[in-house]
Amino acid sequence: MDTEQLKRFCARLPGAAAVLHGPPANILVYAVDGKTFAYFKTSAPERWRFSVRVTPERFVELTDQPGIKPARWLGRYRWVTIVDVRAMPADYLRELVRWSHAQALAKLSRRRRAALGLQEAAE
Repeated sequence: MDTEQLKRFCARLPGAAAVLHGPPANILVYAVDGKTFAYFKTSAPERWRFSVRVTPERFVELTDQPGIKPARWLGRYRWVTIVDVRAMPADYLRELVRWSHAQALAKLSRRRRAALGLQEAAE
């Protein structure tokens, strides 16, 4: 899976919206009602590095692999940065993104999920 395919996958998840933040952040954020579940760095030298939130077990597993490191500033919240998404199996990458998306949905109140038409997606 390349960067463009992953961006399309993130954008197609229920309730997902992409927001491009310019300088100084230079990130493309994917979020559900303001709750971030994934983002890409958009400036050199880290262009298209991908970050996603993972389980505690996967955090340890993933950060032991070359090309995957704790995300800057968010590593303490179990976010990882994948240097090259093409090096990861596509199914595994989709699974990580779906889990992170589900966590973002779970942070929304039931009322807010219902208002967005996402109630069944979170359950």
